[in-house]
Amino acid sequence: MTQTRPIAYLTGHYPKVSHTFIQREVLALRKLGLDICTCSIRRADDKDINHDQMDELASTFFVLQTAKSPTRLLGALARRVTRNPGGMLRARRLAWTTRAPGARAALWQLFYFLEAVVLARHLEEIGARHLHNHFVDGSCTVAMLTSEMTGIPFSFTLHGPTELFEPAVWRLDEKIARAAFSVFISHFARSQGMLFSDPAHWDRMRIVHCGIEPHRYGTARQAEPGKNILFIGRLAAVKGATLLLDAFVRVLETHPDAHLTLVGDGPDRPTLEAKVKRLGIADQVTFTGYLGQDDVAAALNAADLLVLPSFAEGVPVVLMEAMATGLPVIASRVAGVQELVEDGVSGRVLPPGDIDALVAALDGLLSDPDMRARMGQAGRAKVVAEFDVAREAQWLSQLFHDSLKGQLPKGLRQECGETS
Repeated sequence: MTQTRPIAYLTGHYPKVSHTFIQREVLALRKLGLDICTCSIRRADDKDINHDQMDELASTFFVLQTAKSPTRLLGALARRVTRNPGGMLRARRLAWTTRAPGARAALWQLFYFLEAVVLARHLEEIGARHLHNHFVDGSCTVAMLTSEMTGIPFSFTLHGPTELFEPAVWRLDEKIARAAFSVFISHFARSQGMLFSDPAHWDRMRIVHCGIEPHRYGTARQAEPGKNILFIGRLAAVKGATLLLDAFVRVLETHPDAHLTLVGDGPDRPTLEAKVKRLGIADQVTFTGYLGQDDVAAALNAADLLVLPSFAEGVPVVLMEAMATGLPVIASRVAGVQELVEDGVSGRVLPPGDIDALVAALDGLLSDPDMRARMGQAGRAKVVAEFDVAREAQWLSQLFHDSLKGQLPKGLRQECGETS
């Protein structure tokens, strides 16, 4: 289905290491024939860029350079005043009425409005027919204001958990009301959207999973089982890494040959590294920092199980990658995790923050290689059936296509032509 006018994709920072799933979605949509133009409020810091996709990065238009390029901003403002002053005034009014309380929030809203002015010019120049935004934060405010200025319809994908911490600040209700349709990565995420919106708009809320390419994982698994525990995630409080270290110390009493590898970086890394030294387990714990996709796949292949004891999540893509590799997983019972991991079948799903349950789950899986193998097989089957990015992109493509025709397809989800 080749399109003559592009669909614009917007995020706050692109392409970040942590946003690989967005790049997969973009590439999968392009394979289906859609012309996707990727846009970003600002360029991600070099240390956060996914260098695996440098060719894709080269085609990205980075929107916010207004402070560095006043000429671009003034030109975009002049275009709006001369070509569509009514749309600009409506967007300015919308920016004001949807601002959060306080002078600082009002200033940010001004920035979002100016960013929308620049984006509006770009979308009109490329002839964009739809604007889709990932994450319901500042970039989605820019998308909403851009749509108001130009008349180009917009949609968004809500992930959680951060957008759900302050739904009133980000005016989730207004964005759901104004969007052509809204996408949620799980039933749980959609339920939260329903909680903070008018029921009149629930019929435009759909579920599209974040997806992976299952065939890329598990092709080089190690032959002999061991006791290699893997954590992949941002080293920040929300991921529960400090709880994992406390549990790992206790696990070593029964499994002294166990090893823990933490893949990722973040603000808590120095504190966690100091804690490892203080606990006297530096020889049993490895910090790798950020890894590219190929290196992450290699780390998964070398592991025997993955653990993610988060305090808040959406539906973690790293769990999908681990399950596709054939690993059992241990995760917290938060948000949409149970829509991916079935406790006792593909892994263990534990009460968040329960260190005793975490120790017991680690001990149980490390002690039983056969159970790990059974859970790994079940997990891979789940991901292949429900979290394949090609299938998810097909459904999202249908949403774009039918929405632009004025009629959304029925059903919350649809895979390979079948509604579920």
